[in-house]
Amino acid sequence: MTEDDDAFVYDEATGEWISAAEAAAKGGAQSIEVRDAVGNLLADGDQVTLIKDLVVKGAGQTLKRGTLIKSIRLTGDPQEIDCRYEGIKGLVLRAEFVKKR
Repeated sequence: MTEDDDAFVYDEATGEWISAAEAAAKGGAQSIEVRDAVGNLLADGDQVTLIKDLVVKGAGQTLKRGTLIKSIRLTGDPQEIDCRYEGIKGLVLRAEFVKKR
């Protein structure tokens, strides 16, 4: 056995200790690339602008083209981003309707 075989890492998602090789394989699978409408790579905390007017269901409000959305958060889905906008809680936008600023 080598030193790498004995290495274990605590997985916070499951609450278990897993081998370092298993953690590396799992970490690679979780890195999802989220791209905006023009192909720019998005990351947590980015600012985006809307490229289309969007009617927000349940809020009775329309977000106009060019609206600035600050501090986005990526979800596990490569097509959805979680964000906040004044007066709307739990806003989830499709990545195809935003452009990185």
